[in-house]
Amino acid sequence: MSFQISDLFSVAGKIAIVTGGSRGIGKMIAQGFVENGVKTYITARKAEACLATAEELSANGTCIALPADLSTQAGRDGFVDAIKSRENKIDILVNNAGAAWGASFEEYPEEGYDKVMNINVKAIFMLIRDFMPLLRQDATPENPSRVINIGSIDGLRVSTQDNFAYGASKAAVHFLTKNLAVRLGPKCVNVNAIAPGAFESQMMKYTLSKFRDRIESENPLGRIGRPTDMAGLALFLAADASKYMTGQIIALDGGRHLGARQQADL
Repeated sequence: MSFQISDLFSVAGKIAIVTGGSRGIGKMIAQGFVENGVKTYITARKAEACLATAEELSANGTCIALPADLSTQAGRDGFVDAIKSRENKIDILVNNAGAAWGASFEEYPEEGYDKVMNINVKAIFMLIRDFMPLLRQDATPENPSRVINIGSIDGLRVSTQDNFAYGASKAAVHFLTKNLAVRLGPKCVNVNAIAPGAFESQMMKYTLSKFRDRIESENPLGRIGRPTDMAGLALFLAADASKYMTGQIIALDGGRHLGARQQADL
């Protein structure tokens, strides 16, 4: 038995999929994987952005773009078939692709609610189901495959913004993670979730442009998340060091979901 960091935290040689991998949190995770020896497939609805990110990240490893619209069955089926035509197994599936829709309670549209739920919850379940044969292919109790779902602190606390479907969808992702951890553990597939707070992303762009100073001042650690914060946790969840961990919802938010920053007593 070895307690060497090089063994506990190495992910070299693994094969990963990162949905929504062309920008934001997905790109942070994909970059962490690629630069540490993981053959990484990324997908996103916008083909040009997906291809550009894969080309950029491939300067330091192997990143392959397979653009797809995961909100539709046809898009998911095409993506799954494309992976299966290239690989006979996958080690890591990161379900990051997501959507948000803001509107007042009185005017919240059914179209927006359905869109958010379809991509944030339904697509995750369907992709895990459809990729199970590849996830199980070489998985063992000592070398389990990993599913990492991206939730949100808005699934842990009530947001002050009018994003009703988003918060509900992320709470559903958290519970789905626990449900599948129990169901898939005997199949040697570990399922965990990251619940991010504020990070630089397209989804947060408008909010940060207006309220960044306030968001940072209210955070117990006094800042928003950095790419290395996200990549570091994803690498841990993909490595041997976390192979006895499953069904966990890990808040990555500087402690913000627990409360606002208090004045330091220096």
